[in-house]
Amino acid sequence: MDQKNGTYFTGFILLGFFDKPRLELVLFAVLLIFYIFTLLGNTTITVLSRLDPHLHTPMYFFLSNLSFLDLCYTTSIVLQLLVNLRGADKSISYGGCVVQLYISPGLGSTECILGVMAFDHYAAVCRPLHYTVIMHRRLCVMMASVSWLIGFANSLLQTALTFLVPLCGRNKLDHFFCEVPPLLKLACVGTTMNESELFFVSVIILLVPLALILFSYGWIVRAVLRIKSVAGQRKVFGTCGSHLTVVSLFYGTAIYAYLQPSNNYSQDKGKFISLFYTIVTPMINPLIYTLRNKVMKEELKMLWKDCDSR
Repeated sequence: MDQKNGTYFTGFILLGFFDKPRLELVLFAVLLIFYIFTLLGNTTITVLSRLDPHLHTPMYFFLSNLSFLDLCYTTSIVLQLLVNLRGADKSISYGGCVVQLYISPGLGSTECILGVMAFDHYAAVCRPLHYTVIMHRRLCVMMASVSWLIGFANSLLQTALTFLVPLCGRNKLDHFFCEVPPLLKLACVGTTMNESELFFVSVIILLVPLALILFSYGWIVRAVLRIKSVAGQRKVFGTCGSHLTVVSLFYGTAIYAYLQPSNNYSQDKGKFISLFYTIVTPMINPLIYTLRNKVMKEELKMLWKDCDSR
């Protein structure tokens, strides 16, 4: 905490969407519904992938990681937002802001696991005879662990650098949760170095996995076009199409939020873009993967029948 000119800095007032009081009840209801669907969908995929022996494959191992990640990511933001929407207090404590700034970007950066999932699809389609040798259990665990490590190492760096910047008692944060770009707006010193570092790291965290994904799918498309069976092509494109949809939703909005010049950054647009990739996308992901995945749908039906029989 900072103490300057006799004032004690205790926390942040989140302006966010709270300057529109008539929308608070509507936003609360919509976000609560979104969160319930996110909770149910991602929990179902995570638990089902762990308990069902038919889903003990690299693809579903990474999918369960992604679902658990999305569940935690949304929870780290939505619960505080719901409390602020329904109460008179629109603030978050200094410690709460530090924790949120560490956890939410850490989970967001760990979405680079989408690149690992693309490599898994590449191995399955382009190297089918060697797939079990390439994607062995130890490699899968290592790649997932590295994704989590990279995410939280980046988050630790961003949190430390952001809170080293003096805020001079300014505590009105024009956002609905603690995120680096709006926090830097509160600084009473130049933040060019911080913004440059954030841009550089964002390029690595966002564009490197995206390049890996595009490269993998380039080879996948080439391999699929050689498949003579139309049913085989549809099966591959169905599985890969789900992954590409998720990639487009997350990376499209995250790149817009982090990889643009600060002088072009619109605070209002930034809020809604952040809302999309932190809340909307994690809710949509389970629907995309279950509705377009025949195996997952069959396993869900079996689970539902077992529950009914009991």
